Amino acid sequence: MSTFLARLRDRVTPVVGPVRLPVGAAGAVLVVAGSLTPWATFFFGYPGKVTLAGFPGGARLYPLLLAASAVLLIVDAPGRRRAGLAAATGVGVVVGWNVLAIAKEGGGFGAVAYGAWLALLGAAALGVAFRSLPADRPVPTRFDRLPAPVELAGIAVSMALLLVVVVVSLRIEESSRFVSFAAFVAFASAVLQRVGFFAWLQSVIERHHRITIAAAAVTAIAFPFTQQGSSYWLRVFASIGVFAAAAIGLNIVVGLAGLLDLGYIAFFGVGVYVGALMGSASRTTYQGEWPFFVVLIVAAAVAAVFGVVIGAPTLRLRGDYLAIVTLGFGEIFRIAANNLDWLTRGPNGIAGVPDLAVGGFNFGDTHEVFGFSLPGFANYYFVELLLVAAAIVIFTRLNDSRVGRAWVAIREDETAAAAMGINTFRMKLLAFAIGAFLAGAAGSVNAHVAASVAPDSFTFLESILLLAAVVLGGMGTVPGALLGSAALFILPEKLRAFQDIRLLMFGVALVLMMRFRPEGIVPSRRRQRELHQEGGAAGAMSAPPSAPVAGGAA
Repeated sequence: MSTFLARLRDRVTPVVGPVRLPVGAAGAVLVVAGSLTPWATFFFGYPGKVTLAGFPGGARLYPLLLAASAVLLIVDAPGRRRAGLAAATGVGVVVGWNVLAIAKEGGGFGAVAYGAWLALLGAAALGVAFRSLPADRPVPTRFDRLPAPVELAGIAVSMALLLVVVVVSLRIEESSRFVSFAAFVAFASAVLQRVGFFAWLQSVIERHHRITIAAAAVTAIAFPFTQQGSSYWLRVFASIGVFAAAAIGLNIVVGLAGLLDLGYIAFFGVGVYVGALMGSASRTTYQGEWPFFVVLIVAAAVAAVFGVVIGAPTLRLRGDYLAIVTLGFGEIFRIAANNLDWLTRGPNGIAGVPDLAVGGFNFGDTHEVFGFSLPGFANYYFVELLLVAAAIVIFTRLNDSRVGRAWVAIREDETAAAAMGINTFRMKLLAFAIGAFLAGAAGSVNAHVAASVAPDSFTFLESILLLAAVVLGGMGTVPGALLGSAALFILPEKLRAFQDIRLLMFGVALVLMMRFRPEGIVPSRRRQRELHQEGGAAGAMSAPPSAPVAGGAA
């Protein structure tokens, strides 16, 4: 298939090259015209007023914005060919998805109006025009310094844009339109990444690291004030915070030390049960309230002890064998919690876990802040911000230390690390204990957020979701764990209209992610370099004997 496409490109490029600009301009005009004309022939409840002309209502706005990339045909920017192809593909995906959705809900393709077909034709023309461009100039690895106010403005605008994207996505109620918006954001990000915007932003962030952290904190704190007193998404984001803190702990185990733990949810469950037992007023055996910070430390410490107890006899195993043993531990914990009625109340679980209270401040009450009404889950959201911030500090400090470098060495080659004098067993046990500590801390807070706990909440699927958050976001990075956790919570909530196939859609998204970006959404530089080196080595090995190998003689 790739050979056929290469031959087709070689034949089309000489023909389209001389008329590249007219073809691209025509494609952009067609996309604009299609975005301003109807996509449905009659009204049947499809979201976005797609039967009306004269304005880009609903999902029609997204192809219109992506069509702005046509300017790259006349601007000699690095990566413009691949960026333009990403934009053209994005237009095709957004329009194609809506064509299928309109046809499904409208009873056939007769319900699809001419505007959608114009936009699809424009996407094809844009793709052909960008395909005919010469090879891209590489994105520079170093960028010149701009005036400090300009760079700081770039950081502020990026954070504000991130908040706007999150708020807008949450306010889209229709699942079909949310899919269109998610596709638009994904392809627009690909365009920015390929022209080097994110590389430039990363260099700016490295120069203004503390200011970036402050801007990110302000952005996170501002989120509850955008919800207009509603508690629904604040409840979801409080759960995301719990999940993210646990995922950062798993990132130490999997991302840094390279230990495949399939029973990590058990450490989270230990923290949940300790938090519920020490904070619950419904248990006659455990009457009395404990200070929140005492419960947090005790739950984290107990989970860390479990990590040491489980890791000591098992961490001499490697690879699949270690994964099987940790999977067994996760199932043992769930079964034990389901049968120890005297401690965990068995399958009934522990209900009525009270809200957190520090002094006279009850975290479950609604509070007025600067004239904004913040429901109880906003208070838990702020608690989770502090917990995630603590987990981030622990992760980054360890990652930059000798311990972190020892973990990376063990992950790359345990035998070589041992030969260099690293006590591999002790380092792996330390990774297990610290990961369990963070999971236990997150679990103790989750007991109050959920207000109840039951053994069914700690199944093997939960461990897989935690692992998927780390891998999807990017192993060994903090932003990766945060984005992966957010995606795994928000996407199922927004795709409830596709109840029958949403797991299939999620699986397809993971497969595509592993195929086209195996390093994750936010890869670590080390991980990205490793994958590029593996790809280059594979390409060199697959080259025919007569072909010159890169870096060698012909």
